[in-house]
Amino acid sequence: MNEEEMPIAACIDGMAKAREEVAKVIVGQDEAIDLALIALLCEGHVLFEGLPGLGKTLIVRSLAAALMLRFSRIQFTPDLMPSDVLGSTMISEGSELGLRFEPGPVFANFVLADEINRASPKTQSALLQAMQERVVTVRGRSYPLPRPFLVLATQNPLEMEGTYPLPEAQVDRFLFKVIVGHPGREDLVRILERTSGNAEAQAEPVMREADLLALQKAVREVVAAPVLLDAAARIAIGTQPDRPESCERVRKYARYGAGPRGAQALVLAAKARALLDGRLNATLADIESVLMPALRHRIALNFEAQGEGVSAEDLIAESAARAKAELDFDPAIAESVREPLPRAERELERR
Repeated sequence: MNEEEMPIAACIDGMAKAREEVAKVIVGQDEAIDLALIALLCEGHVLFEGLPGLGKTLIVRSLAAALMLRFSRIQFTPDLMPSDVLGSTMISEGSELGLRFEPGPVFANFVLADEINRASPKTQSALLQAMQERVVTVRGRSYPLPRPFLVLATQNPLEMEGTYPLPEAQVDRFLFKVIVGHPGREDLVRILERTSGNAEAQAEPVMREADLLALQKAVREVVAAPVLLDAAARIAIGTQPDRPESCERVRKYARYGAGPRGAQALVLAAKARALLDGRLNATLADIESVLMPALRHRIALNFEAQGEGVSAEDLIAESAARAKAELDFDPAIAESVREPLPRAERELERR
């Protein structure tokens, strides 16, 4: 471990403080904040779906401020070009004429792709390599993106005129799809109290980039028992309509289901959630908590399902219930087994 890095226990406390800082600014979106932090530790990306004015941009900006990371925003429009996102080659005049690469807004730690479905498929695809490989290739040269790197995209579910639905290949690259809803009455009152006065709440920096990178490595060290890996595989396969293991409603209403990335998202997110909770072992409860955001965007429904009001969440819940019934879970795994953090820290450092 780098001498300048904090111990893992202190890093976990730092993430908790970062969440508290964001909560000073954002009210009523606890699930969205928690899932964004989990995705960050998993080195994944998040697709926010919700109406304008619900704080999606503020969540990203506040997280970047609390974690001392660079933030950039890209407003996607029909005339946006790939070079506006990735960067372009410029003529550089000096002692001799040459070319230099001018990085685009994608070269940041937190990239907000606002209304991503308003850009053309050509521009949407410009993010594919960046999201998967963390590099950008321009004119045959590859440029690494900063680490950590997280794309948080938003789309409006109501205004479909003039939009381009995201292709399946790009949707599958998002670790989570988070539905951002309206706040309740009490939360709305708190929002009005904070935004109608003179004082403006801001997230203060409480964590360093090096400590965040250490936590990302530690997530991979969290233990997921074989029975949990089997559960994740069964749930993902159970959403595929062409598999004999799928339930009748999945075969009837789904066009396609979750693939390997869906199962990977379940396991990694469960590990990150366990680590944030101070545990070195993921449990079934961790998988169940991330089930919907990790899989809802990986299942396509047919017209019959849309006509009968069947949602992807309905099929996921049925697949999960079937998988849970088929497996003989060890009660010790089903419960949250906590380890004292000093011992967990020593085990992580030994590996």
